[in-house]
Amino acid sequence: MSRTRFRSDAGLTARMTSVMFLLGAVFVALIVVLMFVFPKFWVLIGLVGIGIAWGQWYFSDTVAMKAMRAREVTPEQAPELHQMIDRLCALADMPKPRVGVADVNVPNAFATGRSPERSVVCVTTGILGMLTADEMEAVLSHELSHVAHRDVTVMTIASTAGIMAGMLSRGAQYGAFFGGGRRDNNNNNAGGLPIWVVVLVVSLVVYAISFFLTRLLSRYRELCADRSGAYLTMKPRALATALQKISGGMNAIPQRDLRQASAMNAFFIAPAIKGMSLGQLTSTHPSLERRLQQLAKIEAELSRPVDGPVDDHDGPPAL
Repeated sequence: MSRTRFRSDAGLTARMTSVMFLLGAVFVALIVVLMFVFPKFWVLIGLVGIGIAWGQWYFSDTVAMKAMRAREVTPEQAPELHQMIDRLCALADMPKPRVGVADVNVPNAFATGRSPERSVVCVTTGILGMLTADEMEAVLSHELSHVAHRDVTVMTIASTAGIMAGMLSRGAQYGAFFGGGRRDNNNNNAGGLPIWVVVLVVSLVVYAISFFLTRLLSRYRELCADRSGAYLTMKPRALATALQKISGGMNAIPQRDLRQASAMNAFFIAPAIKGMSLGQLTSTHPSLERRLQQLAKIEAELSRPVDGPVDDHDGPPAL
C-alpha cells in the first residue's frame, strides 16, 4: 500500500496479491484458449485482451464517474466536502484525490481510480444532508482508506476477466442463434464441438471464477476500510451510525433507482439493495451486523483507559 498513516493490513495485501495472481492466470488461460480456437486471429485476440485490461485500468475513474452521472466539484462548489477531505488527507499524509458528486438519490459514496495520484472520491446527492459532519467525515475516511490501500485499483483490474468473459458469453449465444449449429470444418474444434459451445463454456467458467474471487476480496476490503477509517478519525461510532443511516435509507429509494446503481455495488460503501443482502458467497459486502460488531470492538478498544491518573500527593515513586 502507499505510505500513509492509515493502518496497514497484511491480510488485505495477501488477498489482493492472491486474487491478482489467480485472476491473471485465468485471464491468460482465457486468451490462450481463444487463440487455440481461433488460430488465424491469435495476434488480434492478444491485442484485444491487453487493450481491454489496459483500458479498464487507465479509464476506471472516468467510466465510474460517467456511470454514476457524477461531476468533479471545486472547493468553491463544495467547500465543506473539500475541507473534510483536506483535513483527512493531511491527517493520513496522503495526496488529495479529486472530489466528485453524483446526482442520484441513492445515499452512497465510492472511490475509484488507477492510483492514489489519479483517484476520485465521490458522494451522491442522496447522502448529502443525511449524515452529520462526523458521520460524513467517517464515510470519507473509509473511502480514502480504499485509495491508500490501492484495493480500488486491484478491484478494477480484477474485474477485467469477468467483463471479457461476459462479453464472450453474449457473443457465443449470438453465434449459436445465427448459424451456430453448422458443423463444418471451420465451425468445429478438434473435439468435434461447435466453436460457440467451447467459447460459451470457457467464458462461463472464467466468469464464475472471477465473480467469486472478486466477491471474496470485496468483502474483506470493506472490513479493512472500516477499521482503517475508524482508527484514523478515532470515531468508530460515527461510522457505525452512518452505515445504519445509509442502509436504512435504501428502503426509501425506488427499486428502479437501486437497479440502475447496482453495477457499482462492489465500490459503494454500502450495497444499493433493500433489506437483507444476498447470500454470503454472492454478496459484495459483509453483513451490516458484522461491520457494526467490528466497529463496536474498536470503540471499546479506543475507550479503554491506559493508565490511571497520577496522584501528585503521593510524592515521587520509591527508588
